[in-house]
Amino acid sequence: MSASDDGLLGIGELARRADVTVKTVRFYSDHGLLPEAARSPGGHRRYGPEALDRLRLIRSLRTLDLPLPAVRRVLADEDGAAAGVLEDALAGQLRALGSRLTALRWREAALRLVAESPPGQRAERLRLVGAMSTPPSTEPLARFWRAWLPPRMPARSTAAFLDATVVRPPEEPAPAQVLAFARLHALTTGPCPATGRPQPQVHRAAGARGAAVLYAGLAEAYELAGAPLRRERRPHPGEALDCFVAAYATAYGVQDTPRFRRGLSRQLAAEPRLDRYWELVAEVTTPPGGRPEPTPGTAHDWLLAALRAQQADADG
Repeated sequence: MSASDDGLLGIGELARRADVTVKTVRFYSDHGLLPEAARSPGGHRRYGPEALDRLRLIRSLRTLDLPLPAVRRVLADEDGAAAGVLEDALAGQLRALGSRLTALRWREAALRLVAESPPGQRAERLRLVGAMSTPPSTEPLARFWRAWLPPRMPARSTAAFLDATVVRPPEEPAPAQVLAFARLHALTTGPCPATGRPQPQVHRAAGARGAAVLYAGLAEAYELAGAPLRRERRPHPGEALDCFVAAYATAYGVQDTPRFRRGLSRQLAAEPRLDRYWELVAEVTTPPGGRPEPTPGTAHDWLLAALRAQQADADG
């Protein structure tokens, strides 16, 4: 059936011109996306000439996999801002697609990890990757560090601390990075050692606000230590170490003196679980063949070694 004398199109003719099925036209009409202009005496749907362009637009939007609510928002815009509405819809679709692609890349890398594992390690690695989602959530890591921080630390300081300590999973991981993150997930969700996980002495002495000051100062010291770490220089006194010690002195409310430095070098003990955390972070963030970047953990160890070397020279 062609256009009638009044210029209206029947459902079959509209479907033919738009190269879709009659069922498709009926579906969009029933959902209010393609309004009818009239009904024939026999009750058949009739559409105005503008319906063809509208139907082609709907088809194009649906080809991009936009959901019906997004299509409706684009079609309903009558203020001349359709480009902005469309851009928002497309941006949302791109974000959703990116998330699905990231999940698929993680699944592919996890499959390769298990498939390429030596037979004796396959069961353990399968258990590790099976315990986390793909892509993995960072919430277990955040919980791990929140338990480390003193209660009632200011929210802004807590957010800054978590931003520096919670590693983000790569979007295109290699199998080795999947394994490292799976081990990181197991480390942060597993039970604490039998000795528990006591709060550091500085938390108990300085309190929540003192700890906030401490970690702000340590972040600056770690950044300063990054340069010699990248050049693979041995731990040594300097601006980074002074900033490191000042962070602790300020948190304790005391002066930076040789006596304080001597006591601090004895007080700061190794934390095997935290050391393992930062080792795994380096593995997660380093692509195959890449060079590891300094982490807060490696910076802390370098600065502590510099402090102890300084004290050894002073005592010698």
